[in-house]
Amino acid sequence: MGEQFYLEIGCEEIPAGYIQPALEAMSADMVSYLGENRIRHAEAYITGTPRRLVLAIPDVDEHQESCSVEVMGPPRQVAFDSEGRPTKAAEGFARGQGVHMDAVKIKKTPKGDYLYIVREESGVPTRELLGKMLPDFIGRIPFPKSMRWGSLHVTFARPICWIVALLGNEIIHFQYGDVKSGNQSFGHRFMSPEWITVADFDSHRENLRKHFVIVDRNERRDLIARVIEEAAASVEGRILEDEELLDEVTQILEYPQPVLGQFEEKYLKLPPELLITVIKRHQRYFAVTGSKGDLLPYFVTVANTVPRDVSVVAAGNAKVVRARLEDARFYYEEDQKLRLEERAEELRGVVFHSRLGTSWEKVERITALARWLSAHIAPWCAQTVERASLLCKADLVSGMVGEFPELQGIMGSAYARLQGESPEVCRAIYEHYEPTRAGGPVPESLEGCLLSMADKMDTIVGCFGVGLIPSGTADPFALRRQTLGILRIILEKPFRVSLNGFIEAALPLLKERLTAPEEGVKGNVLDFFEGRLHHFLVSQEGISPDVVDASLAIGMDDVVDAVKRTRSLAAFKARPDFDDLAAAFKRVVNIIKTPERRPVQVELFREKEEQALHAKLNNVQGLVEGSLKGSDYDGALEAMAGLKGSIDAFFDSVLIMDENQAIRKNRLALLTEVHDLFGKVGDFRKIQSA
Repeated sequence: MGEQFYLEIGCEEIPAGYIQPALEAMSADMVSYLGENRIRHAEAYITGTPRRLVLAIPDVDEHQESCSVEVMGPPRQVAFDSEGRPTKAAEGFARGQGVHMDAVKIKKTPKGDYLYIVREESGVPTRELLGKMLPDFIGRIPFPKSMRWGSLHVTFARPICWIVALLGNEIIHFQYGDVKSGNQSFGHRFMSPEWITVADFDSHRENLRKHFVIVDRNERRDLIARVIEEAAASVEGRILEDEELLDEVTQILEYPQPVLGQFEEKYLKLPPELLITVIKRHQRYFAVTGSKGDLLPYFVTVANTVPRDVSVVAAGNAKVVRARLEDARFYYEEDQKLRLEERAEELRGVVFHSRLGTSWEKVERITALARWLSAHIAPWCAQTVERASLLCKADLVSGMVGEFPELQGIMGSAYARLQGESPEVCRAIYEHYEPTRAGGPVPESLEGCLLSMADKMDTIVGCFGVGLIPSGTADPFALRRQTLGILRIILEKPFRVSLNGFIEAALPLLKERLTAPEEGVKGNVLDFFEGRLHHFLVSQEGISPDVVDASLAIGMDDVVDAVKRTRSLAAFKARPDFDDLAAAFKRVVNIIKTPERRPVQVELFREKEEQALHAKLNNVQGLVEGSLKGSDYDGALEAMAGLKGSIDAFFDSVLIMDENQAIRKNRLALLTEVHDLFGKVGDFRKIQSA
C-alpha cells in the first residue's frame, strides 16, 4: 500500500463556473504526471467549494519505480577503427555515461549498428518529485480569467490564501507566490474562521463539517435539493426543477441553509417565464409551483450561513425580488403599447455588427433563409415561418429585454401571443434561440427548428464572410455552439437537407458585406461544420477518430446520411474479422494511385481469379447499390465483405502490372471498380487496425 496524496488550494471565492473545469483539469494533469513518471497510484478524487479546490488520491507509491534505460551512442563505424580498437568517440561515450568500455554493447537498428549502454535508474522519492512539480502544476490550472495580486507575478482565479499538500502525514514542501504549503486549512469564513490542522482527507472532511464546510460537492448538492424541497413543501408547493441552477448554487456556498420567501400574488399575472427568469437569473432563487404546475407566490433561496433570524433574511430577499418584479411589471405594460411590427421597424436603426449591417438587415436575411428551408423541408409551414421570421428579433428593442437581456425570444413570444399571433408563430419566436447551450434542448416545433437554423446559419456565414473566425479558445460570437446547434437539429428531427445548398443560399444574401470570395467562404464554413461534426461524433458518441475521418472523407452534404454511415463503419470496425477485411480493402485502395476508369473487357482476362473477382463484383455491386439507396450501410458493408476471398485470390495469383499494356490496364480497371465501390462508404486508408 502506498500513501494518500492530498492537495487543497484555499483562496478567495472562485466564480461558480470556474470550479468544476479546474478540478477536472487538475485530476487529468496529476494522473498524467504520475503515469509518465512511473509512480503507481489509485483513482483521483476531486471536489471543491468556492473557497477551496481539492484533489485527493488515496494510494500513491512513495517512490518512483526503477527502470532500465537504453542510451544510444555513436555508429559502429565511427566507434572503432579498422583494427577493431575503440576510437576516442567510443571512449568518450563510455566515459560520459560513467561506465567502462566492457559495458558498451552494439545494437542493430534500421540505420545501422550503433553503440549503446543499459543504465539502471533508481526511483526518486515521490515527495521530492511532487515538491518540484506542484508550483508549476498550480500555475497550469486553467481558468477563463486569472488575476495577479500584490506585487506577485503568479496568477490564479482568485488570490490564494493557503495550500495543504500532504503525502501520508508528511508535508510536501514548496511555495507558490507568497504562500508556503503546509498542513493548515481554514473553516467557514464567517461561522468558523479558524485554522484547522489536516492529518488526512477522511478525517479532514469530517472536521470541516464541524467547522461549517460541506466539502463534498455531491453531498452538498443532495443536501440543497432536499432542504429546498422541504421549504417548498411547507407551503404545499414543489421546487420548479432546474438542474442548471442547482449546480450553480452548489458551487457558490459551503454550508447551505434554505430560506423561504414570498411576493405579492399580483405579480403572478406576469408571464411565467418572466417571473422565473427574474427569480432565477438575478437572484439565484428557486421558483415554487403548485400541484398543477402553476407558479405560487413563493421562492426559496439558499444562504451560506445559519441565519440568526430567518424571518429577517426572508423579508430582505422578498424586498429585492419585489423591486425586480415591479421593474418587470412596468416594462411589460409599457412594451404592450407598440405592436411587434412597429418594434421590428426600429431594428433599422440598431447595428447588429459594424461589418454585417443592422438587425433589420439580419431579419431580412433570416426570413429569406427560412423561406429556403421551408421550401426544401416543410413547404406547408412556409407562411408561418415567414411571419415568425419577421417578428423574431422585435423584442430586442423592447424595454423588458433592454432591462433583462436573457428574456429575448421569451418576451417576443409573450408579446406575439398578446397581439393575437398564432400559437405556431409564438412558439417559433420563443424557440429560435435554442439550443442556447451545449447539451441544451433543440426546438420542439418544426417552425422553431427552421427559424433557429436560419438565424444561426446567417450568423455563421456572415462572420466567416467578414473574417470573424474563431481561433483557439476565442469564439466571441459562439459560432461553435451555433454550428453544433444546426447539426443537432438536423440529426434529432431528422432533416434531409443539403448542407452545401443551405450555405449557398446564405451567401448571396450577404454579398454586399463579404470581404472574401464566396467560394472561399463556403469552403471555410463547410470545413468548420465538418470539424464540429467530427468532434460531436468522437466526444458524444464515442466513435474513434479514424473511423470518423474515413466516413467524412467522402462528404457530409446530407448530415443524417453521413452520421448513419459513420455509425455503420464503427460497427464494421468492431467485427472480429475486421483486420483481415480491412487488409483486403486497403490492398485495392493502395494500389490505385490513379484510377483507370474504362469498361472492363472480359475477353482480356487470362486468369480464372480475375474472372472470379469480376463475377463476384458484378453480384456485389447490385447488392451494395440496393442497400445504399435506402442508406443501409450495414447491408452495403456486409455485401462488400463478401469480396474478401476473391480479392485475396486475385492478388495472390494475378500479376497486375503485366507487360501487355492492354491486360495491365484492364486489370487496373477491374480494381478501380472495386476501389470505387469501397469509396461509396468511406476512405478505408484512414481506418486503423482494431
